[in-house]
Amino acid sequence: MGKRKMKNRNKQTEKWNAEDGGKQISEVNSMNEENARKREKTDVPVNGMERTQNGGERVQNGGNEAFGLDYAQATLDGGNGKHKIHLLSIIGEVEGHENLSGNTKVTKYDQILPRLAELEDDDSVEGLLVLLNTSGGDVDAGLAIAEMIASLSMPTVSLVLGGSHSIGVPLAVSTDHSFIVPTGTMMVHPVRMTGMVIGAVQTYDYFEMIQDRILSFVSGHSQISYERLRSLMLNTEMMTKDLGTVLVGGEAVQEGLIDECGGIREALAWLNRAIDGKKQEIDAHDRMTKTDFSENLKRK
Repeated sequence: MGKRKMKNRNKQTEKWNAEDGGKQISEVNSMNEENARKREKTDVPVNGMERTQNGGERVQNGGNEAFGLDYAQATLDGGNGKHKIHLLSIIGEVEGHENLSGNTKVTKYDQILPRLAELEDDDSVEGLLVLLNTSGGDVDAGLAIAEMIASLSMPTVSLVLGGSHSIGVPLAVSTDHSFIVPTGTMMVHPVRMTGMVIGAVQTYDYFEMIQDRILSFVSGHSQISYERLRSLMLNTEMMTKDLGTVLVGGEAVQEGLIDECGGIREALAWLNRAIDGKKQEIDAHDRMTKTDFSENLKRK
């Protein structure tokens, strides 16, 4: 009798466990369905990415708030007969070959460069507007983005908002035309290096080579001379704990670093005029080409 009761109890326990397990599975399934519905409503996707309401992707990266490509970019489709312009924001710190730690907003060159290549290959995009509010960052990454922008065939314009410091200076002058708001600032200072530095002549020569790359690019894409820019970079009279010069708004224009003082209205107006001018040049070139072709046919 004892064994039979024990078997009955075990069967009843198994039955209860099965029922509880079924309820738990049902609860888990319902929770998964509810989460899926929430993801559809808030547009939260997949692959470890949290997508915000405006389409930007926020990457959960161990506390590093690194925003994805869509977050800092947009396409101005241009209503009322306006042109299609791509908007690119360069914000925070320009990240180099290593991921930045902490809660730092960054601009990732490995996302920007492929996107710029796509824009060059996209005939529907007629112009590029670059918004800058950056503290600087990696020299190689910043110069890579600047060179890429400078080599685009479409009209480009930049607008400095807040600040465009350090390697942000080449980024600001890399476009066909540049603007800065009256309260915007730009800091020009010597190259810095973190980590171990060997106290040798070769180290100083390497620093000089890096600075020469920056000075050559900036002076080649703006109205400021190489010598004047170098003197601003090595200025010892403005900052107590550092070398360099901070230029505010119109001062950057007076030095020839930036073309004009203005805001988004002026930047977009200039870009639309440049696009119209380019279209007229292309049409004129096409007409000349067709005329030459027809004349050659007549001669034959």
